[in-house]
Amino acid sequence: MAIKSIDILNVLVFQAQLCKNNKECSKEILKDTDIINSGFHLNFSDGVNVLTGENGVGKTSVLKMIYAATQLSAGQGSPRRTKYFLQFFSNNTIDTNELKNNYHKNDYCYYKVSDGCHNFECSLSHNGISGFDEWTGLGMQAVFIPAMEMLSHSKGFLAMHEKYNMPFDGTQADIIMNASLPETRKIPINMSVILDKISDVIDGIVLYENDNFYIIKRDGHKIDFTLEAEGFRKLGLLWKLIRNGLLEKDSILLWDEPEANLNPELYPLVADVLLELQENGVQIFAATQSYNFAKYLEIRRKEKEQVIFHNLYKSSSGNGGIICSQSAYKMEELEPNHST
Repeated sequence: MAIKSIDILNVLVFQAQLCKNNKECSKEILKDTDIINSGFHLNFSDGVNVLTGENGVGKTSVLKMIYAATQLSAGQGSPRRTKYFLQFFSNNTIDTNELKNNYHKNDYCYYKVSDGCHNFECSLSHNGISGFDEWTGLGMQAVFIPAMEMLSHSKGFLAMHEKYNMPFDGTQADIIMNASLPETRKIPINMSVILDKISDVIDGIVLYENDNFYIIKRDGHKIDFTLEAEGFRKLGLLWKLIRNGLLEKDSILLWDEPEANLNPELYPLVADVLLELQENGVQIFAATQSYNFAKYLEIRRKEKEQVIFHNLYKSSSGNGGIICSQSAYKMEELEPNHST
């Protein structure tokens, strides 16, 4: 099962865009359906979806909206409230109004995720979710890797997060919980190949023990996760998620800034791992600001349909809205393209 599209209107940086005549239109002269149709829309592929763009264009927000929808597909949360959605953006100290676009807080605010057959619509205006009963039966399996490395903070984290109002959002708590799950007894051969590639780089395997993470080196040394280079910690996390059986056929991986704190020499390895996961049925969403990392995905893919690029950028019309140019299979085809 894959995510096919997302629509966003007046949530965070996303707002209504241009009319068909390419001129700014006021709400008063537009029908409600026209306003909704002029919001942000993006179609996704079943393979690797790479979201590019500068800071502040909503790449991470798109990933979090998709992740929230997948988690609610398992029946979590309430169909009448958006509180469950809010936790992925903060530590639950904000309210619905703070996620609305600053210039359109009194207008209709919503986002919708679709798998092509079912729609999940979260309305910030009505504090409710449409299609909840049908959506909750889908049981999508998804993992969100935040830009901030979290496993080195695992000691006592989940218990503290549950009891106190800690300054971490739901994606950061979830990744520790997912990495802490028991390992699966049997790993498919194709996944074992990926694990071996990562193990070669980090020179060992990842162990979760006594509420803490370690890397067991091949020479037998047990290294606390906090003492490893952050790039190796990032790869170690990916190893653990695969070993725990969370990245398998029909699952979804959402990764915010895979290239952050990673030695550029490791870009080809990470690109290869993502492509191999895609070949094994994992749909992938990666948000990146690195042209070089994105280019590695393009160069090392076997078929162009494996990877598609979506360029997010700010409207030049003065309303500050976010636009996605036509998605492309080649980086140089993106417009505008400030990296070429």
